[in-house]
Amino acid sequence: MPKLITTRTRIADLGKPRIIVIGGGFGGLEVIKGLQGLKAQVVLFDKYNHHTFQPLLYQVATSGLETNSIVAPFRKLFGTQQDFYFRLGEVKRIRPEENYIETSIGGVKYDYLVIATGAVTNFYGMDEVAKNSSSMKNIVDATKLRNKIIRQLEYALLTEDVEVMNSLMDFVIVGGGPTGVELAGALTELKKNVFPKDYKELDMRQMDIHLVEASPRLLNGMSTQAGEKAHLFLNEMGVKVHLNAAVKSYDGYEVVLSTGERLISRSLIWAAGVKGNPVEGIGTEAISRGNRILVDEYNRVKGYENIFAIGDVALMEGDEKFPKGHPMMAPPAQQQGKLVAKNISSLINKKPIKAFSYFDKGAMATVGRHKAVVDMRGGIRFQGFFAWYVWMFVHLMSIVGFRNKVFTFFSWMWNYFSYDRSNRLIIGRNEEKINQEELTKQAS
Repeated sequence: MPKLITTRTRIADLGKPRIIVIGGGFGGLEVIKGLQGLKAQVVLFDKYNHHTFQPLLYQVATSGLETNSIVAPFRKLFGTQQDFYFRLGEVKRIRPEENYIETSIGGVKYDYLVIATGAVTNFYGMDEVAKNSSSMKNIVDATKLRNKIIRQLEYALLTEDVEVMNSLMDFVIVGGGPTGVELAGALTELKKNVFPKDYKELDMRQMDIHLVEASPRLLNGMSTQAGEKAHLFLNEMGVKVHLNAAVKSYDGYEVVLSTGERLISRSLIWAAGVKGNPVEGIGTEAISRGNRILVDEYNRVKGYENIFAIGDVALMEGDEKFPKGHPMMAPPAQQQGKLVAKNISSLINKKPIKAFSYFDKGAMATVGRHKAVVDMRGGIRFQGFFAWYVWMFVHLMSIVGFRNKVFTFFSWMWNYFSYDRSNRLIIGRNEEKINQEELTKQAS
């Protein structure tokens, strides 16, 4: 009879301060790297065993990159770091009064705790939309979306009903931020350069890509100039942009917009917003708008001296330049992670700690080949060919791991010279089922 497996963390007490980091995103990685060499025990908890370079998830979803190009295993990243422990598990609850966390694999005590749990997709209470749409927050989501995009085209080959065919070939992207803009551009390039070769029986002129944005312009986190140029690029590429339009409902077939317009599509991709992903146990007085954890200028959670929160899950009060909190992007998380590591080291060595000040280097987004927009610090703005190369260089240098940089570089070079996307694979179970009666229905 097999033995019953009991869950426990098996983390030995080394008699050193124990620092637990929850989440191995951009901020969490910087904390761990910054603690290297400190006489302390560093423990990372994450429900995945790898870090994901989220800005390029859309390229996995649109067959531009393989999954292993943008992920890096934690044990490989920190395998040589002394007194580092990784545990594959989900933190369920914090018990601050006991300096203790409850996880899916057991409980463990801490001396210092860093919450770097990031954000989750925000559907703004629309359960039906959440149920029937696709989102991209991790590598599994991106792979499922790639499966769906390709499988929809495969299904479109099997029907002679024009309306059903169009519903399979049309895509609706909700959210005009960088993710939505970049995804719309990537889908358009598939439509132009790849799908006509793969699906010769289909008329790709019937494939419509819609981008829906609730505000009056695209790229609200960037300059007006960048938003207008991105809009122009998308129009030139054939994307149908709907501004001042919000999604009211989606049943898996029909998208109803606040303008009264109705779009028929079996693929709605949600890139319209995120909210913080705090861990239970933090007092409600420390949770603010956007479900983010309130932190002071040192990234300490409100009401606690030894608990820190960084990145998307944290909302820092008192920064005059960012009264609504820092942008939910990688750079603030990375900068906060570096400083929190230094401050924890200072606390252990009984030295004063430093307040956080965000150095905003700017923002950028790509729309397609030779089309990108860049806003740099100091009001420097440029768009087009050069901006596209700047975007590629910055993202290539930011990817974690030398191997991943090399893989991504060669994938991009292949795509550039061949006008092809090599990773057009359907992997996993058929999760995008369709009624066979609809496919075999003859056009009237």
